[in-house]
Amino acid sequence: MPLQQGSARTRQRTVLLVGIVVLLAALVLAVVLASLLTHGRHEVSPQMLKWKDRGTTKNLQEVILGRCYNYITAHYPELGDKDCLKIWESLKDAFIYKNPCNITAEDYQPLMELASHPIPCNKSLFWSKTGDLAHRYTKSNQNFLTLEDTLLGYMADKVSWCGDPSAPGINYESCPKRSECESNPGSVFWKMASKMFAEAACGVVQVMLNGSIEAGAFRSSSIFGSIEVFNLNPDKVSEVHIWLMQDIGGPQSESCSGHSIQRLISILEERNFRIICEDNYRPVQLLQCVHTPDHTDCRLCANTT
Repeated sequence: MPLQQGSARTRQRTVLLVGIVVLLAALVLAVVLASLLTHGRHEVSPQMLKWKDRGTTKNLQEVILGRCYNYITAHYPELGDKDCLKIWESLKDAFIYKNPCNITAEDYQPLMELASHPIPCNKSLFWSKTGDLAHRYTKSNQNFLTLEDTLLGYMADKVSWCGDPSAPGINYESCPKRSECESNPGSVFWKMASKMFAEAACGVVQVMLNGSIEAGAFRSSSIFGSIEVFNLNPDKVSEVHIWLMQDIGGPQSESCSGHSIQRLISILEERNFRIICEDNYRPVQLLQCVHTPDHTDCRLCANTT
């Protein structure tokens, strides 16, 4: 009888130990699952999502540093005191390991301060839907500067970047478009850089718009229409020259008397600017005609009788 009682107690202890082990295992599993689920809710890695825009430019650091050094040595040696390494670090710190839909102006403020420089009066050229033409013009005529001809714009032109909360902190696969989330690294950067470029403008400023766009040459939703036009300083800018360029042989959707241009003129006049609008500003049109010199729009005497 004592042997049977002892055997029974041993079985009871065994069952109890097994039960405890199973219970502990279940608790550990529950904690792990809860942690994973919580992490998934609060820290969804954008790498797990497929954004619609291209990912971070490969070798971004080398690209930014190379452009920075090239700008301050070959183009504008008077800016030789700029620290390109600090500029790169401030750009990287603005987005690395961050959710690419939660970028703020404060993230970029150190970069803006490090890379800013004065813009000579009468040289600022703004553009909307005429980017290629505007940049071809500033390359052939050093009297004008677009945003992409400043240090900030030169470094970032046609380059993309975005972060990711998980390692390595940079998403090389895809980045969000503005339509996916407005506070993405590219949109916030260009809005801040555009605002700073407009604030720095002085004297006579130029804006090149596209008169062949059916929806209208001036768009309130564009960077120029929503940011730059409202950050021009009437105390510093004496006059705004609008160059309304139509594609060679393309549709002539709007002239200086068109609806959207009149809306722009009204906005500028309300802010006390003097305005001159010119259809197909001849120096720029001649540049357009380099590719189609025999077109009727390009004949020097086409309008004579």
